[in-house]
Parts: sequence; structure tokens; C-alpha cells
Amino acid sequence: MLELTTPVQYVKGIGPKLSEILATKGIATVGDLLHYLPFRYEDRLNPRGIAELRPGEMATVIGEVRNSGLFRTRRMPIFQLTVGQGRSRLRCLWFHGSYLQEKFQPGQLIALYGKVEQDQRSGELQIIQPQYELLGDSSGDSMEDKAAASLEVGRIVPIYESAGQGRITARWFRRVIRRALEDLTPDLAETIPSAVRERLALVSEREALRKVHWPEAGESLADLQSARTAAHIRLIFEELFFVELGLELKRRQLKAQTGVAFQLNERVRGAIKKILPFHPTAAQKRVLKEIADDMQKPYPMRRLLQGDVGSGKTIVSFQAAIIAIENGYQVALMAPTEILAQQHYFSARRILENAGYRIVLLTGSLESDRKRDIRRHIAQGDAQLVIGTHALLEEKVEFARPGLVIVDEQHRFGVLQRLKLMKKSSDGGDAHVGTAAPESLPRAQSRGPAERSSAETKAVSAEPDVLVMTATPIPRTLALTLYGDLDLSVLDELPPGRTPIVTRRITDDRTSEVWDFLRKQVGKGHQAYVVYPVIAENEETELKAAVKMYRELSAKVFADLKVGLLHGRLDPDLKDQVMRRFQQGELQILVATTVIEVGVDVPNASVMVIEHAERFGLAQLHQLRGRIGRGAAKSYCILMTGGKVTEDGERRLDAMVRTNDGFQIAELDLELRGPGEFFGTRQAGMPSFRVANLIRDRQLLELAKREAAAVMAPNAEITQVEISQALYAMRARWQHTYGLVEVA
Repeated sequence: MLELTTPVQYVKGIGPKLSEILATKGIATVGDLLHYLPFRYEDRLNPRGIAELRPGEMATVIGEVRNSGLFRTRRMPIFQLTVGQGRSRLRCLWFHGSYLQEKFQPGQLIALYGKVEQDQRSGELQIIQPQYELLGDSSGDSMEDKAAASLEVGRIVPIYESAGQGRITARWFRRVIRRALEDLTPDLAETIPSAVRERLALVSEREALRKVHWPEAGESLADLQSARTAAHIRLIFEELFFVELGLELKRRQLKAQTGVAFQLNERVRGAIKKILPFHPTAAQKRVLKEIADDMQKPYPMRRLLQGDVGSGKTIVSFQAAIIAIENGYQVALMAPTEILAQQHYFSARRILENAGYRIVLLTGSLESDRKRDIRRHIAQGDAQLVIGTHALLEEKVEFARPGLVIVDEQHRFGVLQRLKLMKKSSDGGDAHVGTAAPESLPRAQSRGPAERSSAETKAVSAEPDVLVMTATPIPRTLALTLYGDLDLSVLDELPPGRTPIVTRRITDDRTSEVWDFLRKQVGKGHQAYVVYPVIAENEETELKAAVKMYRELSAKVFADLKVGLLHGRLDPDLKDQVMRRFQQGELQILVATTVIEVGVDVPNASVMVIEHAERFGLAQLHQLRGRIGRGAAKSYCILMTGGKVTEDGERRLDAMVRTNDGFQIAELDLELRGPGEFFGTRQAGMPSFRVANLIRDRQLLELAKREAAAVMAPNAEITQVEISQALYAMRARWQHTYGLVEVA
């Protein structure tokens, strides 16, 4: 008997060699094999008659091979196959189809699937590039294989993606999966607690695995194709439930840890009000309250702060920093780039330094002596707000009294880097607490002896609070999985005085009009960005390059204006110099690549021209557009396109013109790119789902989250034995798939 954890090589018909190929598809166990679901189904119980076909529909046709042949055109060889049903005929075409010449013989039974079209010249119906499968071609097979082949006609048939070699086809998968189901142990333990199964009317796992691969005759083909049969729902819910259960465990384990219960008294409130450069928005007040409430609790805060570009995340993070500093602790703020780290540093000095707080900047490009000096101040506790890049993760950096870690643009760091900084902070607290003399603290920290003693004692064992910030709006489905261990705060309101950015789409044959418009805006005292997708020219692409266009724009088009160039290959010092000149208004136009996507804040910049806009991702376009509109002047984003634009490209550009709402844009971006590419699966730590799809299964994800919380609630109707069984199942079956779902 096979168990779900049995290595897949022990399934009859697989063996060691084929198991190595299957491993490349993520199939290592019997459970993996049985969760390798069909990507579609064909109705071979009631296949379409050729005479019934209509142009434009997707159809499955079973017919007899009549004739076939290869004919060559000037552009490519085309393979043509004619299939018949009685007197009715259907033509099939494959471009570059030389590989099919020896494949078909007259009289063979064949199943075809594809989009029916009508030939404009002859009026005949045809299918171009159909998927096909030869039926009844099993003369050399065993009786068992012939029995398996009988499952491929006269029923709804599952279609699987092949696994890289000709032998591992959809038909092969049907056979081995059928054998695996037949040999599967009858004592298959249920993993979902019985109360949850009964409440949601979920079918058993064994029944779900059988019916998802071999649907019964009465099953709705539409439900099968959309993964909404009872069998699909059971398997999808189970996968999402275990992800959410793991994240719920993380949250509860976190609350069992010792954190710093920061005090929020009148002195601290007064210090927060003192640094505010403007009247906060209602959203900023709400989010600060959520953060402050967390910081007062005795366990560590883990909160994600989402806010569209320009919503005021930075000032909220500085307010949170003051709470920690005024309680006698240090704050670390980590940014993904030196430009962004420097910008945070300059903002912090402008807003906080006059109030007496000590701020330092630690980046990789600093000279060794300077870095050593800054590290000493951090270790002694003199530096209260430490701003830096990944340089903060170096082993030599140790904190005296870590209280709060702020991570900006989290998706640009790996999840492990976030965890490393959190661990470093707490380790630093253990090693260095109390090394700074009380008089080294600035005037703003006038704490009494009892208060100081309490803070320094707690620092020895307390985990620091963590605030994760992102200007990339994250769809709720991703937030529930990628950041499921974090509580969520959203800044959904822009500060007063911000005018919506006007976005226009223009083809590059109107370039001269765009440059005239840009010149007029600069003439009014504003500044502008011109963005290109690549740095230098490449023979393989016709894309305009930043370096070449900088030369052309600065020497010819805008010879009378001050034009700068910024891209990722510039020396760090030169990068900083160019950015500083643009921020100070010495440069009127900045030609750049996406290096400006994050963290460049120039309120006077009111125009952005993006050339080859169709080549940029949707989130990238939105982030780039966020660099303007930061002042009171009306701002314009001009999307220039060249050549043919793909269907997805059209949707991206239309979305940019239609809305400035980052969350609407994020939802569409997720839909277009899929969860794995939204941030980059490996970098962001996204679970690798086997049967669930975060776009399609949003409602089931919400349901799984609620049920996971209910299971772990103190008054849950589920026994401790069932919880233990569920956790054991999660470890045994699912842990290898979800690297971030850690269970103690």
C-alpha cells in the first residue's frame, strides 16, 4: 500500500529514472503526484460533431485520421491533418510542424482540442495548433494498459501538462495516477479537523483525490474547468488552510514572546506632536494609533504599513521611532538602496535633529574609519536612530538597546534578511545592554532612574518591535500569505494639497510635441524626469537607451537647459552628486533608468516622460509615476510607446491612464503577472502552491484564514488531539512546500 509520503519512484510504472524527471516538476512523493492536478478536462463522453462546430468556440473533437502531409511556404513549413466523422471533415494546421510528419496514419482515432476558425478563402472549418492525443493506439500494451486506455474515451478525461520528455505525456500521467489511487492505503488519515470539515461540508480527502482526477459523468464541465467542484474545493481549501494555520501559529508564538511594553505618556505624546511638520491626515492618525497600541503591548509588534506613494509613511515611522527613543531604546531603519537610505537620513535630520535626537547613517560606501566610528556609537547606545542599507546586517554592527526595527520597501529585501535584522537586534541587546553611560543620552530623553532601569532591564531579553513599510500596494490575497504573520495598517489618504497626476499615453511619432510640452513646464520653473528601459544600446533590441538619449537631449533638444544622467552603473559618489544636484534644482531635466523608481523625493518635479512605456511592468510604472506629484503644482505623466503593443501591454497602459489608485493597479498587476512574479517568488518567500491559485481562490483564502483562527481560538470546539494531528500532518506533508510556514 502507498502512503502520501511514499517516494514517487515506488509507484508502479515510474522507478528511479522517471522519478528524477518528475522531481523537476516538484513531484517527489505520492502526495505530490496526486496533487498534480489536470490543467483542463475534455468531454469525451459527448464530444462535438464536426457538423455542429461554430467558428470562435473551443471544442473537443474525436475523429478518424484521413490524410496528412507537410507543405512548405516561403516563411515556414506547415503540417496539415484532415480528420473525418462520416462525411464531415475538419482541417488541422501546425506551423513549423515538420516534427509531425511520421506521427499519423490513416484510420487512427484521434482526440483534438482547440479554437475553431473558418478559413477566409475556402470557408472550411479548421483548428490551428490544436492539442491532440492518439486514441486506441495500444496494440503492444499489456491488458492493464489497455484497461487504462479505455478510460480515455466515453468519459470526461483529465488533461495534464507533460513533464519535459516525450514519454511523460498526459496519457502517461493518467495511467500512473490511476495506479497510485488504486494502491493508496485505505487508512488515509484526515488532516482537516472534523468540526471544520462538517461546518464546510467538505468531502473526504480520498474522495477528492479520486474525483478530481476521474470526474463522474454528471459533473459540470464548467465547474471542472474553473476548479469549483466539491473535490477541487476540498483540496484547495486544505492547502490554504495549512498555510494560514502555520501563519496563525507564528502570530500566537510571537505573542508568547517577551517584547517591550513601551509607555505612551504625556511626555511621549508631546514629543510626537513637536516634530510634526504638518497637520496629519485622518489615515495617519488612525495608523499611528494602531502602531502605538501595538507598541504598548508586552509582546513584540509585527506590523505591515502599506501606503501608496506620497501617503506619508515616513513621518508615521518617525513618530513610532520617537515612542521607542523616548522610552530609552534604539531604532534601526533599513532601506534597500543608498539613495533611499540617504533620503531617510536627510528627512530624519530635518524633522528630528532639532528636537535633540541623535541620528546616524550607515551604508556600504562609507570609508572604513567612518563606519567603525558609527558602529561604536551604535554599540554604546549614543546613536538613537540608525538608518542604513544592508550594511546594518553586517556582523560587526551591534545595538545597545534595540527597541524598534523599521524595514522600508520590504519586498526588495528577502524575508530572511528581515528576520536576520530582527534577530541581530535582539542579539545585540543581549550582548551590549547598559554599555552606554546615562549622560550620553540627549536632552529629549529626560527619564527618571526607575524608568531607565526598567527599560534597560527589559532590553536584555525583549524582542524588538518590527514595522515593515512598503509603497507597493499589495493585494489582500498576497498580504494574507506573503505577510500573513504581520498585522496590517493601510494609509489610504493623501495629504492635503496634493493634486492628482494627469497621465496621458502618446505614440513616439509625436515626440516633438512631448519635448515642446516639457520645455514649457521647465520654463514655468518646474523639473522633469525622462525615463528609459535600458542604460546602453544593444544590437538585439531597438529600445532607446538612457546614455544615448542623454547625449541627444543635452546636446540638441535641450542644449540650453541643464540635463543630468542617472543610472545604476554610475559610481555611487557620482550617483549621489547627480541626485543631490537635481534635488537642489541645479538640474532641470534628469534622464534616468528605473534607479529612480524608489525613494527619490523632489517636490518641484512635475513632469515624467517614460519612453517605451509598454516595456515596463505595471507596478514599476506606478512607482515611477509616484516620483512626481509631490508638490502643489499640477503634475503630468506621459507614457510614450513605440511599435506594436501586446494585449497585456495595452491593459497596463490603460490602467495607468484610468486610475492613480495603487491598490486597483496592484490587483490588475497580480492578475496579469500571477503571484509568483508579483515580487519574485524566491526573493519574497512566496509559498509554492500545488493546487491553489491566489487570484482564482481569493474567497477560499479568506475562509481558510477565518477557520485557522477559529481552530486556534481558546474556546474552539476542536480537541487538543485534533489540533496536534493537524499540526503533525502539516509538518509531514506540507512543510517541504512552504518554507516560511515554520511550526515549532
